[in-house]
Amino acid sequence: MASDVTRDEFQHLATRTDILEREVEGEKMVTRHILEQTRRNGDDLATVKTRLDQVETRLGARIDGLEKRLDDRIDGVESRLGGLTHKVDGLVRSLPEIVGEAVRQVFREERERKR
Repeated sequence: MASDVTRDEFQHLATRTDILEREVEGEKMVTRHILEQTRRNGDDLATVKTRLDQVETRLGARIDGLEKRLDDRIDGVESRLGGLTHKVDGLVRSLPEIVGEAVRQVFREERERKR
């Protein structure tokens, strides 16, 4: 069979084999480059994710602190409003007595002046 292949055909086959080997090596280089970039990007993404987690943690802590302070201030306002409501309710209950006492005082003073 070896005698059936001519030198030109063999050379042509050798050339095609060389081309295929170079293409395979080229594809290997591209694959290695892509793999390297993927690893590098994966590391970068992991770094970004870690930093984002840290930012979220800090932001969450600040928001929690602000919520606590806001809740405390609202509680204080509610307490003061409750005290004010209590005072107004007390004034409403006492007002008739205060007005009645003032009117009696005026009548007493009028009677004393007429004497």
